[in-house]
Order: sequence, then structure tokens, then C-alpha cells
Amino acid sequence: QVQFVESGGGLVQPGGSLRLSCAASGGMFNSYHMGWYRQAPGKQRELVASITRGSTTYVDSVKGRFTISNDNAKRALYLQMNSLKPEDTAVYYCNAQIAVGGPLGSWGQGTQVTVSP
Repeated sequence: QVQFVESGGGLVQPGGSLRLSCAASGGMFNSYHMGWYRQAPGKQRELVASITRGSTTYVDSVKGRFTISNDNAKRALYLQMNSLKPEDTAVYYCNAQIAVGGPLGSWGQGTQVTVSP
């Protein structure tokens, strides 16, 4: 069973930057869809950025500020976050489909991103 471990979160001031990393281990996953998700207290988990069949997609609120990338050889996924805003505060998770047309893998613990003065 593949496991995803997120890292790189922390406390940052508005306008600051963070780079999140995601390492997959313990099993195989399908790279058809890979993505970063986030969930703030009281809100639903949302897809922030994804790579689907090699094409990147971003939620409108992060366009121009976040960049998703991957390194298949390292089984890693990254999210560069620039010009961070308080509304970006959330727990960030990475995930990927474990098989073509199948469900996402199990959710990890995520990494906390807090944007505050």
C-alpha cells in the first residue's frame, strides 16, 4: 500500500514562500493523476493543483502563485507556493491515483501551512 508523506509546511508571513514536498513509498501508484489538496478547519478538502496526464491545473485562487511539479524517478511531488496569503492557511496533502480510473491513495497526515503576520 502506497503511503504519502508531506513535508515543508510551516509558519510564514503574508507574501512569503514555502516549498512543499511529497514522498511516496511502500507501494505503487499511477501517475495519471497526482495532486496537492488542502483543508482548512470547517471547510471541505479542495484540490489545489494537479498534474493529470502531464497537464497542470490550478484552482483559481492560487493561479500565478503556486507551481506543481513532480519527479517520477524519485516518486516525489512538489508544490512551490509564492505570495502566500492568510487564506492559504490549511493542512496540505498530496495524493495520487493508485490505479488507472481508481481511487486516490490513503490520506497522510499532511503538512500544516500557516500564513500569519
